[in-house]
Amino acid sequence: METVLSGIRPTGNLHLGNYFGAVQSFVKLQDEYRCFFFIADWHSLTTHPRPENIRQSVKTILAEYLACGIDPERATIYVQSDVREVVELYLYLNMNAYLGELERVTSFKEKVRKQPDNINAGLLTYPSLMAADILIHKAHKVPVGKDQEQNMEMARRFARRFNTIYGVEYFPEPASFHLSDKALKVPGLDGSGKMGKSEGNAIYLADDEKTIRKKVMKAVTDSGPAVRNSEKPQPVANLFAMMEIVSSKDAYDYFNEKYNACEIRYGDMKKQLAEDINAFCAPIRERILEITSDTAYIDKIARMGAEKASESAAKTIREVREIIGFRPSV
Repeated sequence: METVLSGIRPTGNLHLGNYFGAVQSFVKLQDEYRCFFFIADWHSLTTHPRPENIRQSVKTILAEYLACGIDPERATIYVQSDVREVVELYLYLNMNAYLGELERVTSFKEKVRKQPDNINAGLLTYPSLMAADILIHKAHKVPVGKDQEQNMEMARRFARRFNTIYGVEYFPEPASFHLSDKALKVPGLDGSGKMGKSEGNAIYLADDEKTIRKKVMKAVTDSGPAVRNSEKPQPVANLFAMMEIVSSKDAYDYFNEKYNACEIRYGDMKKQLAEDINAFCAPIRERILEITSDTAYIDKIARMGAEKASESAAKTIREVREIIGFRPSV
């Protein structure tokens, strides 16, 4: 069975864009592949978070992914820093990574421009750590967005380079696994094209009913169509796109007909949309609250994931040490 690996940055709560963009696909992948999902807390150190923020973020993300349907019996979900073998492989890959190629990575150059006072070695060697995360489990496929494609090419390069240097066919070259044929693009309700935390237009899975209603009622619209069957401007198209995702076909068709007849009342549409979003989020929100309140359960799942991931990683490191010429780990 092929192995799929995906990293999760601990950067705050999951929103509807995360869920429909990737998480629901991860849930389906559990039945098709040998899956590893990890919370990338080492990666977060490049921004120097406080210890309490790391701990809370890891707990939050773990609880939310479990609430969304990641099954620790079918997939391995673990915290990156619990698997120390990753750091050893990171070291070996860095020994064969060259300064010039690391400095040419687009995401690094962008960070240099945006945060000139914090150009640390972790940012420079981000591709090496990402490659170590992938190669430690000899993953065949990695679900990534277009923005990670260059880092994926670096991971393939590091795998080829290791194989060439040591004359082996050990690491597979991991393929980028785009979920675009399965995943939905969730629009922002502020009129922009995409829902996201940084855009400030996200509806989070943990939002309560009042918060969801308030956010939806503030959604950007216009004064309404003046010509029958006219094209919807983006802010209005966003509302309909969201309704197509979470509402019934009857509800969508009703408001679409009203729009085409120039009889749309956006307030009524927003009320319906808020109700439908809440109906979708409510069971996930309840599960998030239930899991978050059970620290013992979260700790148990983290330990179980660490054991499974470490078993896989330790096998890789044993074999890598032998290939390189080092003694077995003590």
